Amino acid sequence: MGLGMLIEKLAAGVVKVQTPIGPRYVMPSFLQRVYLLWMFRNFPILPHAVLNGRQQRMIDRMCSEQRFASMAYADGMDEAPVIGTVERRPPIGAEQLSERRPATAAGRSMAAEARQRS
Repeated sequence: MGLGMLIEKLAAGVVKVQTPIGPRYVMPSFLQRVYLLWMFRNFPILPHAVLNGRQQRMIDRMCSEQRFASMAYADGMDEAPVIGTVERRPPIGAEQLSERRPATAAGRSMAAEARQRS
């Protein structure tokens, strides 16, 4: 990364967060941008699960504060440099529900087959 790009990311960089409903661009504070540049120093994309607790809390806090950049970033117009991308999984509750649905449907079909045999 060149010095010019580093300065641009420090001045106005955003973090791209991949969510189940699409990408979101979060606007960190200056100190958060410094930390994020260090965090993404080796990899441009990091899964949320590989971040340490402090990093996960920081990303979660930035998302919960809804400091999202304008929709222009989502349209592919790179008005601000992207510091890095965090891949986020759906909430645990949503995963558990999606895993249960096929089992429930299979359970119903098995129960229906058992009734037909009787």
